[in-house]
Amino acid sequence: MDSIGTITLLQIQRSTLKTGEKPQRVYDPAPLLRVTQLALGPDGAFGFAPGQGWIVDIHHRAHPDSKNLDGQNGISLGFTTHYGAMRDRFGSRIALGCAGENIIVEATRQFAITDLEAGVAIFAPDGSQRLRLTLLDVAHPCRPFTGWALGGVMVERDVLKAHLQFLEGGMRGFLLGADATGVVLVGDRVMVL
Repeated sequence: MDSIGTITLLQIQRSTLKTGEKPQRVYDPAPLLRVTQLALGPDGAFGFAPGQGWIVDIHHRAHPDSKNLDGQNGISLGFTTHYGAMRDRFGSRIALGCAGENIIVEATRQFAITDLEAGVAIFAPDGSQRLRLTLLDVAHPCRPFTGWALGGVMVERDVLKAHLQFLEGGMRGFLLGADATGVVLVGDRVMVL
């Protein structure tokens, strides 16, 4: 196993980040909530927030408005290096975690789907394994997020297409599945299987 990096941020989505009707949908990261722990399992994620307790992520199958009915996007993973590249392209509005991934890893390079195809494992600082996660897909870019990243300005179709292509291939993160349950914390190490 090779080390990817250390978890630097955990968060959940309390509700949808995209609202409105197509083609006028808009993106708003306000429902994101940083948490101190994530309980991960086959149905998705719960986050623990001090003073609020355990809160179900919208991509958990138990959420009343679940965005994970097919079980293909219950857990998401992103990287600080990807955020650096997005910030270089879109500017300072790209704050760490604004794309909505559950887990953000402090990394020294960017990752493609082929780098993670064997899956990842998360380890506690003492070296004990917390959980293994299977790679399901990349988090494909969407027009609402891309429009928001551009500052909400309207752009020509070919310009929008170029930005969507930049965000494809894992730049917006990766979708993972869990066969077992486990709790992960900031400071845990992530390894490629």
